[in-house]
Amino acid sequence: MDLKEFRASLAAAEPPAGLNIPLRALWLDAKGDWDAAHDTLQADEEGRDSAWVHAYLHRVEGDLGNAGYWYARAGKRTSDMPLPSEWEEIAAALLARG
Repeated sequence: MDLKEFRASLAAAEPPAGLNIPLRALWLDAKGDWDAAHDTLQADEEGRDSAWVHAYLHRVEGDLGNAGYWYARAGKRTSDMPLPSEWEEIAAALLARG
């Protein structure tokens, strides 16, 4: 799946089958369900990709201190790009990994 297909899947009521945890969380966030996205990540607190998405979600929430913690866990610098751009960057990177 590429980014265009991932974005198109947002028209569906449910996420595509087979999405990994961080991509599922991004999908749920894009559908406006921050709580479900955050809850989804709780199942994978050790993964760096999940930590990256977790950091992004806390930026969305406005909790920059918590976001900084998760960026560090992900091995990423704290982002200051617009949230939609960061969502796209993360989704594209995760989708490229397959």
